[in-house]
Amino acid sequence: MEILDPQLQLYLETHCDPEPEALKKINRETYLKQLKPNMLSGHYQGRLLSMLSKLINPKLILEIGSFTGYATICLAEGLTEGGKIHTIEVNREQEETLRKNFEVSGFTDRIKLHIGDAKQVIFGFTDKVFDICFIDADKKSNLTYFELIIDKIRPGGLIIIDNVLWKGKVYGEASDADTILFRKLNDAIAVNTQVEKLILPVRDGVLVIRKK
Repeated sequence: MEILDPQLQLYLETHCDPEPEALKKINRETYLKQLKPNMLSGHYQGRLLSMLSKLINPKLILEIGSFTGYATICLAEGLTEGGKIHTIEVNREQEETLRKNFEVSGFTDRIKLHIGDAKQVIFGFTDKVFDICFIDADKKSNLTYFELIIDKIRPGGLIIIDNVLWKGKVYGEASDADTILFRKLNDAIAVNTQVEKLILPVRDGVLVIRKK
């Protein structure tokens, strides 16, 4: 979902770094083969995730919601030597696609794929401290994921949450259940004194949260 004018979006994409060839292939195949290809982060948002990761130079990343692995690979670009990204996908039917895409990217040795319920997987990370967490899974659980992960993020680390402008509905008159959940999430983060926060109007809205 894009909330920006298509001409502005095109301008932004042509004035950032080009999409790596492996990601171009994943992008194209996602739109050819997946039922909801718009769930893909895409070129511009992918370069944003890559840039944030490179600025942090993380040792350990957590991604909640893998889809076809596009954002996973973007985040992996910033990993320090020996770093690892743990990515969680609930849909077992995506496993073959994900493993193939990770192989194409050249980051296979830096990506650990977990298939299953994200809450249960997170509970298992008893001894891990993450530098970055990217949340892009079932939207009704966003606030729960934030609450589960905040104590597992190091000071100065980032939590990034996708789709927080929810098709522009959060600042309109819409009152459907999903919109109400996103307003609740954004309002809760806005008053949370543990973190600094900033919503970027990228695609469907990206909330960047820095733990103090």
